[in-house]
Amino acid sequence: MKKIHLLPNVLTAFGLMCGLFAIFKLNMTGVGEATDEVLKFTAGLLLVAALLDVLDGALARAMKAESEFGGIFDSMADAVTFGVAPSVIILKSVSALPGTAYSFMITAAALVYSVCGVLRLVRYNVNANQAKGDAELEAANKQNFTGLPIPAAAAAAISLNMFLFSADFARFVTISDQVRTFCLFMGLIVLGYFMISRWKFPSSKRLQIKLASFQLLFACVLFAVFLFYGLLHHFALVLFVVAWGYIIVSLILSLIRVIAMRKTQNLEDFEPDEEDLFDS
Repeated sequence: MKKIHLLPNVLTAFGLMCGLFAIFKLNMTGVGEATDEVLKFTAGLLLVAALLDVLDGALARAMKAESEFGGIFDSMADAVTFGVAPSVIILKSVSALPGTAYSFMITAAALVYSVCGVLRLVRYNVNANQAKGDAELEAANKQNFTGLPIPAAAAAAISLNMFLFSADFARFVTISDQVRTFCLFMGLIVLGYFMISRWKFPSSKRLQIKLASFQLLFACVLFAVFLFYGLLHHFALVLFVVAWGYIIVSLILSLIRVIAMRKTQNLEDFEPDEEDLFDS
């Protein structure tokens, strides 16, 4: 039997418990009765789970403790924490009466989101197994994710839900419960599509920031201070901007990559062969 390293799997277990506790907490809340404090608390739990998800993988690689058990355990924990918990949070937040069209819509969207999240994890594991032993494929997988990563999708889902219920949003726009439910319906469907799509999303491992000057270091520190302040006082707004900003920037980069590849292919099609040059 292969050795199973304890510490990375303990972090994975803590992340799973965060997701389960968020589900249990919302199950003790009536439909449409989730307060702003409860939404912030559960969102904080999922953010802690996302941080633990990053740390357990980094720790396993640093300790050279990667194992088949750890990979399967991590995927199952992600399926619950980032695939099921956001759907439960949203279903408990909206005021859609059972048996109505809006109740059916939001439930169907939650099912689509959760199923697509599980499919995203299955595809990730299959691709990871196929890439083993192939240095080129492993390097490509480290640079970009194929499809929206499920922790990022969970952050986008819960941030959209919190933002639509937040005071920052109500200060500028007042919407009915039906419109809010429809917005969440569209958000879950879009996130589900992005998770199983072939769009490329940059990995955090791709971030290699080299500080060339003190001014740049000062700018990074200043940005971190403003981000921390925003999370303290405008948590829903800042999380919404960061989560959906990552998706929008990734899509823009993917479109640029697609356009650049098409231009390159067109140039290759019009470029004459060496034989044609000599014949002329």
